[in-house]
Amino acid sequence: MPTRTARTAWNGTLQDGSGQVELTSSKVGTYDVSFPRRAADEAGGVTSPEELIAAAHTSCYAMQLSALIGEAGGTPVALEVSADVTLEPDPAGGFHITTIALTVRGEVEGLDAAGFDKAAQDAKTTCPVSKALTGTTITLDASLEG
Repeated sequence: MPTRTARTAWNGTLQDGSGQVELTSSKVGTYDVSFPRRAADEAGGVTSPEELIAAAHTSCYAMQLSALIGEAGGTPVALEVSADVTLEPDPAGGFHITTIALTVRGEVEGLDAAGFDKAAQDAKTTCPVSKALTGTTITLDASLEG
């Protein structure tokens, strides 16, 4: 399996500095980052490690859920996955990611709601990004639609 690479160029202090994250392997883009925007309620056109984790987690989870639905005898028609990644002050100092709330809405043929829920719960614990984030509380809200 391949190794993927990203890099960040940072200039300045935490509060006054800024940087750019480059998705090096895919070459799909370079994105601005700054700590004040990271800690603000409004991102203002600047991404953050938390948003990048959310993107990684939703895409990984969708792929894993698709595989598990197939293994259970179903056919995924459409999966809509979102992730809310929460950054909070750490009582020990600095900051930490406290929770990741995954939400999935699925249109699936060949599985009932119980079968979909089982696949959804299993995907939460078995997708590689979930495994990498085991120090964080991950919740799941899953429902079969259609």
